[in-house]
Amino acid sequence: MSTIPHHLMRYGAAVLGAIACSAAVAALPPPTPEQQKAAAAKKEQAAAEAEKQKQELAASMEKVTEHWRSQAKANGWETRPPVPVSAPQGIQASTSQSSASGQPEGRLGSAAQQAPIRSEKLGTAPPSEDVKKKPSDDSGGKK
Repeated sequence: MSTIPHHLMRYGAAVLGAIACSAAVAALPPPTPEQQKAAAAKKEQAAAEAEKQKQELAASMEKVTEHWRSQAKANGWETRPPVPVSAPQGIQASTSQSSASGQPEGRLGSAAQQAPIRSEKLGTAPPSEDVKKKPSDDSGGKK
């Protein structure tokens, strides 16, 4: 009978298996030009299929919307015109802002520039009322 605990043998086997797999993966040759072409074709096919599914989804959503609106009209429900939605512009849309949000041309107005800075942290404002007060020494606590 073995003196090594059973769970340690399992961990050891798992570690050896991981080492063997990593050695096998590291030894794989680079893909041949034919394999690269096949992978590119497969990627193109997947992208075309995804675009097709996207178009089908949009069409089915339009169909559901039209059906709901016709039912709403028949039942006298209040409807509003659909909100026009532009196509997503991607991550670059948020970086093309010409100025800071809420500030004309990204600059502080004259009133904001002249306003004094009031901050509890800087000590230029009194503490808030909701701040807990420290207990005083004569509160009757144990010493």
